[in-house]
Amino acid sequence: MKVKRNIITINEELCDGCGQCILDCAEGALKIENGKAKLVGEIYCDGLGACLKGCPTGALKIIERDADDFSEEAVHELLKKQQEAKKASEAPKSLGCGCPGTTMRSFINPAVSSCQAVTQSKTYGSGASALTHWPIQITLVPPTAPFLKGADLLVAADCTAFAYGNFHADMLAGKVMMIGCPKLDNAEEYVSKFAEIFRNAALKRVTVVHMEVPCCSKLPVIVMKAREIAGVNMPVEEIVVGVQGGILRRGALAA
Repeated sequence: MKVKRNIITINEELCDGCGQCILDCAEGALKIENGKAKLVGEIYCDGLGACLKGCPTGALKIIERDADDFSEEAVHELLKKQQEAKKASEAPKSLGCGCPGTTMRSFINPAVSSCQAVTQSKTYGSGASALTHWPIQITLVPPTAPFLKGADLLVAADCTAFAYGNFHADMLAGKVMMIGCPKLDNAEEYVSKFAEIFRNAALKRVTVVHMEVPCCSKLPVIVMKAREIAGVNMPVEEIVVGVQGGILRRGALAA
């Protein structure tokens, strides 16, 4: 039934698809579609505007108009379906081919002690890599991966490795890495996975590296949200890389 009430409206010309509004909406009423925020359905929006606070472009507004009445029952069913879909997407998948692209591997040389690994200098050039494990995509790394235990974790937006020329030496050396795109990937799945990792892996610290562009700034928000959900207190550092290389800013998000 249509009633006159407050409801969200989205200016698509201003929306950059960062997805922050999705993280802020407890009702699950928003989604990213074709790079823009969209309303899943009028019945899911309570019109209170919690999604407005984090929007970096001002694309969201609350207006009064005729709309389907808000339904708490419908929201409950929607959240239930979203949670079921999330669990299904995170469930281990059996690959009959034994796909090497998703097989966990560790590259640490057992003949080199951890003390040597820290004290020995190494130049990362001519094809050398500081990568210690595989896979590295956030969506492919299992939360129970053994290389995460007690790790110094680097969470990197995937463009940073191309924009920052000395990425391996300055960012990756001595760390375990997970990469992804906060604009194109599912932010809620990221939050859920990182929260599980933070609860169980006893990480030393987390470093978040992302590009200066607005859509990339969602990555530290995701990490801090997961940290809050997990109820842990490990330190988190943020590093912002410019589109032409160089570090524009770095600092602690949590001590």
